[in-house]
Amino acid sequence: MFTFQTYVRRRDELRHLLQGGIVLLPGNRESAANYTSNAYHFRQDSTFLYYFGLNLPDLAGVIDLDSGEDVLYGDDFTVDDIIWMGPQPTIAELGSWAGVKKTAPSAALQGVVQTALTQGRKIHVLPPYRGETELLLQSLLGRKPEVSVELIRAVVSMRDKKSPEEIAQIEEACETGYRMHTAAMRMCRPGVVEREIAGAIEGIAMQYGWGVSFLSIVSQHGETLHNHCYDGVLEPGRLLLVDAGAEAVSNYCSDNTRTMPVSGRFNRQQREVYDIVLAAHDRAFEVARPGIPYRDVHLEAARVIIEGLKSLGLVKGSTDEAVAAGAHALFLPHGLGHLMGLDVHDMENLGEQYVGYDAEIVRSTELATKACRMGRRLETGMVVTVEPGIYFIPAYIDKWRKEGICKDFIAFDRLAAYESFGGIRLEDDLLVTSDGSRMLGDRRIPITPEEVEEYMQRD
Repeated sequence: MFTFQTYVRRRDELRHLLQGGIVLLPGNRESAANYTSNAYHFRQDSTFLYYFGLNLPDLAGVIDLDSGEDVLYGDDFTVDDIIWMGPQPTIAELGSWAGVKKTAPSAALQGVVQTALTQGRKIHVLPPYRGETELLLQSLLGRKPEVSVELIRAVVSMRDKKSPEEIAQIEEACETGYRMHTAAMRMCRPGVVEREIAGAIEGIAMQYGWGVSFLSIVSQHGETLHNHCYDGVLEPGRLLLVDAGAEAVSNYCSDNTRTMPVSGRFNRQQREVYDIVLAAHDRAFEVARPGIPYRDVHLEAARVIIEGLKSLGLVKGSTDEAVAAGAHALFLPHGLGHLMGLDVHDMENLGEQYVGYDAEIVRSTELATKACRMGRRLETGMVVTVEPGIYFIPAYIDKWRKEGICKDFIAFDRLAAYESFGGIRLEDDLLVTSDGSRMLGDRRIPITPEEVEEYMQRD
């Protein structure tokens, strides 16, 4: 938690962005894995964390936009609870930590909501993404919750730009990410099973914080974008892609990707493709600055990729025309990145149209940019991931070939030599500054081919 003044200030700011009614923010509950007492790892709702800072289940907060009163709802633990859990703070104590003067039992929340409904007051709620939260809201409201677009926009306008104290927490997560990825590099060698590396790096995330910020991707099949199967045995001549991040104790996240040669040295073909991806990655950092749409940064990275693939004879024709047609999407079928903060894909539960887009820039249906999660203009204080890649996906290549997609730009006959290549992705976390951008993290995970190879040779 930050100091209670941080949460008081945030709630007051939210109050000034909305007009009338109450804001109802339920925290998350424990979710049973296979029976009630055996729960999944608890993860608090990020918006509740942002405004109340309390990382415990079965809490709810109400921000009254008219009276200026904030109330925390929850129940004190009983002696039976304490036998299993040890001494616990009271709800009043929790409220004081969040700067909330008034607390009440959970059962009292029903009456507050019903009174507001009877009085015709607006009840602002966010889209529920867990079934138990939706059921709670339905019970409280007596109907399916009606999402408040005003609240969504207000929350996004506050959370999308990070304060210095938030940036410090993200950099703490980035330091853990450095430890995770360099451990993977040290372990990467023929004969190692992917799950050995996955287990080791996720253990590091637990050692230094709250765990991983998402389920790690550790795979020789880098062309499968979200590959969570760890059964592969590392083979000489192949590439290992590791996409992993950490959560600090404060729940702020990191997200990095590195791709490394299992043999310890890139072969010629791997090095050629790797250099293109690295150039696209670096170009994105060069052009990212306040005021530029992130969609345009994506297209800049795409130009670098097309130019590089032209040098390998895999793409032909005009670079500008190829990018406009979306030829790069065969090799880069995802967007360049996404906002990051308390969520690794920050606030995407609120709706991508509000988080990654706005009234000026809406989601495109064009092949060149339709995969972009984030397209809107960058602003000082935003944190975004930069994660270009080149993937050779046989089924996707076959689809494009059969349907003649971008046939004037893709040298399909040359792609057979890359059928078993896999994929390369490189990812770092970027902070938009007043005059440009900078990479987050005090120590940069080795990324140039020379750095990666040299690090992998260390004892």
